[in-house]
Amino acid sequence: MAVDTVRQTEQPNVLERTQQLIKKALEHMGCAESFYGLLKRPRRLMTVCIPIRMDDGSVRVFTGYRAQHNDAVGPTKGGIRLHPAVTPEEITALSMEMSIQCGLTDLPYGGGMGGIECDPRTMSAAELERLSRGYVRAISQIVGPAKDILAPDMYTNVQMMAWMMDEYSRLREFDSPGFITGKPLVLGGSAGRESSTAKGVTIVLREAAKAAGVELRGAKVIVQGFGHAGGYLAKFLHDAGAKIVGIADTGGALYHPDGLDVDYLLEKRDACGAVTHLFASAISNRELLMQACDILIPAVAENQITEENAADIQAKIVIEAANGPTTAKATEILTSRGVLLVPDVLASAGGVVASYFERVQNNQGCHWSEAEVYRKLDHLLVNAFRGVHQIALESKVDMRLAAYMAGLRKMAEAMHWRGWV
Repeated sequence: MAVDTVRQTEQPNVLERTQQLIKKALEHMGCAESFYGLLKRPRRLMTVCIPIRMDDGSVRVFTGYRAQHNDAVGPTKGGIRLHPAVTPEEITALSMEMSIQCGLTDLPYGGGMGGIECDPRTMSAAELERLSRGYVRAISQIVGPAKDILAPDMYTNVQMMAWMMDEYSRLREFDSPGFITGKPLVLGGSAGRESSTAKGVTIVLREAAKAAGVELRGAKVIVQGFGHAGGYLAKFLHDAGAKIVGIADTGGALYHPDGLDVDYLLEKRDACGAVTHLFASAISNRELLMQACDILIPAVAENQITEENAADIQAKIVIEAANGPTTAKATEILTSRGVLLVPDVLASAGGVVASYFERVQNNQGCHWSEAEVYRKLDHLLVNAFRGVHQIALESKVDMRLAAYMAGLRKMAEAMHWRGWV
């Protein structure tokens, strides 16, 4: 409940914060004001009403959204999230961030994002299927393999992607695996897609550790979050030789300077990723952030590191695996203290890169092994980190602003060549 409260409280500032970063990045790049005029809002924002018959026979009307930020480089691409606090402002901001991710990883996409106002945790599988199919029918005119490619996000999963692909294929009367990514393997999904975001964070972290002079093997790591992404992260880093000294879930946190038994904790966590309730020694999430470590990975929610606690962070590297866990003021404080802050748009780009790989495989009618997917993922993310880090050093800006500059460069060039500005 606390996480949801934070999301709703901070929600109105998400779009403004993203717009400010885009504007500042364009100014540093020397772009004309007209570029910002085209990039400060999505080219399309669709609001739809989705009538769904519930299991009790009643009909509920859900509100859904699809934002397509910019398609100068290519079709838009982005996830679909289900949450009772979804707003058009949040969806718009996330579509902008997706454009940045695609740009800094050199993908032929612009950013898109969708959402439905609902609480999927209170709905049956049958109701979720009807909602998934209803959403596709409602937005079908503006999406498609050459227009806007959908993907999973918060509270959407591989089953929902399968329902959505099936519904779109029925509407178009031909099989359309390229319409959506994050599908089951048997329906054209990609090996390694499920764990790609967490795998991407570990790749980017490896490069960040080199840049910061931190030896990853033996490094003390705190992972704030132990659900889907946090669990994979803890496991990947543990297997790579790092020492996981802290983990957290929505109920609290665990910390031990000599390291935690990650495999045991993964085995004991429940379906929601909670495990701290089993231990009397649990501390709060806030306390965990300030414990001694070399690397801190906030992987839970927005606004976890703020002006109030940024000076108490002891990590040498902070790598954001959640959306917006560090406020603008906290970013300034951490950067001024010499902490290497790797922003969310770079750290969590593994998901969109793996989605791109899935679409390539669909288009080519081929299948890559997990090892091949990870090898290609490694190549793109290493180049992305090095490019952003180089911009940060040369332009004397923090890594977040450098990531936006890297992400906007390709889009601005494409807009110029098209004659839009």
